[in-house]
This record gives sequence, structure tokens and C-alpha cells, in this order.
Amino acid sequence: MFLRHYLCTILLLGASLSVSAAGFTLSSPDIKNGQRLADAQVANIFGCSGGNKAPALAWSGAPKNTESFAVTVYDPDAPTGSGWWHWVVFDIPAEVTGLPSTTAANTLPAGIRQGRNDAGSRDYLGACPPPGDQPHRYVFTVHALKTTKLEVPEDASPALIGFMIHANRIAKASFTAKYSR
Repeated sequence: MFLRHYLCTILLLGASLSVSAAGFTLSSPDIKNGQRLADAQVANIFGCSGGNKAPALAWSGAPKNTESFAVTVYDPDAPTGSGWWHWVVFDIPAEVTGLPSTTAANTLPAGIRQGRNDAGSRDYLGACPPPGDQPHRYVFTVHALKTTKLEVPEDASPALIGFMIHANRIAKASFTAKYSR
């Protein structure tokens, strides 16, 4: 019971500190807010045949007290009961203002960590909703954090990493793309 109360308190505290900073923005030359994902950002597994390429991302206007960043890509419409984490990147140094487009897990700058996505790999997993579903939303978010490193084990689930991101977040910026097949 104590642990449950403690975790709820941390979650509520993190949520109360989480605000969208005026001027904190996230953009991509590969994806436009509200638009359909390109084939390059579609998975090449689960019956999809896209490029499975993470988009280039750029952000600006982070709060001055930012110690690091995290980037997440989440599909709230996945038919799992809990959505689907497509990409979880964290321990991004505060001086970094973007991520390059990539197709491999080990091509990010040294020191930046990638958590497992919901398919179990440590890289970007492109969109691949079930055929016939309504368009799924893919929420790309950069989180400005109040810590330089997230203290999570190497095998942490996306949900645990997400919990730690939310507990340490001081601001966020997002855009949403869509995809269906």
C-alpha cells in the first residue's frame, strides 16, 4: 500500500510540474503535424513494407533549467488496451536540439539511450496499424527534463521509462501524425 501511495504521489507531483513552455516547439522536415506519415516512417514488419526510418526531429525554446531531453513516439489508438510505444529515447544532453533521421539503433550520438519499444527492440518502430482500422495517431513528443540522466535499469519497460520521464518533466512539445492501411 505504501509503495502504491508513493508512486501515485510521485506521478501527481510530476504531472503538476509538467507544463508546456511558451515557445518550446518540436518539428520535423519529414513529418507535418496532422498529416499522414510517409512510407519511410512505416514499419517493415507485421505485414507492413515501409522504410522503418525514424524521422529527423528538431526542437527549440526549451526552458532554461532543462538538464536533458527525452523523445517518445506513442500510438494511443493501438488495439492493446494501453496504446503502443514506437520509440523511447532519453538521456539526451541539454545542448542537443534534435535527432537525425535513422534506421539503426546504434546511430544516435554517444550517451543517448534508447529504451525498448513495444515490439522489444531498441530503435524506432514505424507505424503499422491493423488493416481496416481508422487512422491511428502517432504522437511525437520531446520532453524537457529536470535531471541529466533517467535512473532506469537497462531492461526497463517503455511504461517505466515513461513514468520516470513524467516524474522529471518540466515541459513538453508535441505534434501528431496519422496513418492507416
